[in-house]
Amino acid sequence: SPFCLSFPKGTCVFSWSGLGSCLVSLPHHKLSSRPKHDSSTVMRSGETCFFSRPCTLCDNKDVPRLFNTLPTLLLAATLAALGCHAQNPPPSVLTSTTPGTQLSPDVARRVEVLLRQKAALPPGSTISVGPRTKGPFPGFDEISVAFTSVEGTTSHPIVFLISTDGKTLAQFSKFDISADPRNLVSAADRPARGGPASAPVLIVGFNDLECPYCARSHSTMFPAITDRYKDQVRIVYRDFPLDIHPWAMRAAIDTNCVGAQSTAGYWNVVDYIHAHAGEIGTAPTPPPTDPKASTPPAPKTLALANDQLDKLMREQGAFQKIDTAKLNACIAKQDTTAVEESKKIAQKLGVDSTPSVFINGAKIDGALPIEFLFKIIDQALIAEGKTPPPPYISPTPLVAPATSK
Repeated sequence: SPFCLSFPKGTCVFSWSGLGSCLVSLPHHKLSSRPKHDSSTVMRSGETCFFSRPCTLCDNKDVPRLFNTLPTLLLAATLAALGCHAQNPPPSVLTSTTPGTQLSPDVARRVEVLLRQKAALPPGSTISVGPRTKGPFPGFDEISVAFTSVEGTTSHPIVFLISTDGKTLAQFSKFDISADPRNLVSAADRPARGGPASAPVLIVGFNDLECPYCARSHSTMFPAITDRYKDQVRIVYRDFPLDIHPWAMRAAIDTNCVGAQSTAGYWNVVDYIHAHAGEIGTAPTPPPTDPKASTPPAPKTLALANDQLDKLMREQGAFQKIDTAKLNACIAKQDTTAVEESKKIAQKLGVDSTPSVFINGAKIDGALPIEFLFKIIDQALIAEGKTPPPPYISPTPLVAPATSK
């Protein structure tokens, strides 16, 4: 919903529109004027706020009028849904402001005229306004509004707030923030590096072992994080192999086969694959007989990549002295169940590319400057009541010394 509410001290309401919005305190918009063709006469200023706008900081400056974004809201949320729900008969209208009864004809008409003006409803459509119900905030009740097309199909009801005096209409989104965002992505049963399970910051990365950007992030970002934060940060990878990468699924399954028996072995093979991904699937080329002759690049095959990955796991299994029979059976089975489940978790969280990491629940996409990541981790530590390391200072680029003739 593109609205936010400012209520008496001690009440918090969050709402965002599109890429983000801010909590602001604005004059509200009233329905106390008789509807006219000029929408500016329909709304007057009051004391309460019902609006949000995309922003980076809440400065309460230059905020547009309340219903500037209402057409988008109503058309997207209701008219697009016409035909998906059974038609509801329009309610009868009574004259009362008591919860459980209908709006007075006068107020109901003001609501309808306002919504028609702002939503640009198709000709012939009708609006049904439901009875008042008890609202979540003092001074406001709820009403549900449904839109019916000419064809007779009715949208899903949309809930609005209406003031008990019948002069103010508003809509907002309410979000439950009672859960700890750190628990948004589970790290259970995954090999981890860095701090213990009790570490104040948990970083969960969705990883594709054939992704070159993941390899770059793995080789630079995570070593810098563990070096700066030591055991304050725990790092876990979850699988998100992309379909465009032929052997990424095989690599995910194989590394999990090792990780099921050895955490150290898992990270050893992950480190190796990310460092040598460009070589996997390529046969070793003999040295050229003629040093001056150019050697064409060796072709890559999926079959060879699979063999090389399986061999790498068996070598690491022998190095870690894990159960060879169990490891071989796991590699041979190539069970995709766990990896597919990890992909479903990622998709539910809005992950559609790699690398994507969650820092105590905060989603970060792509390769970003290390200073930005340090800032996010520092904030997470402070939220957990921990003291972050001293502020990070970017190294000064070396300048070539001047030369004199």
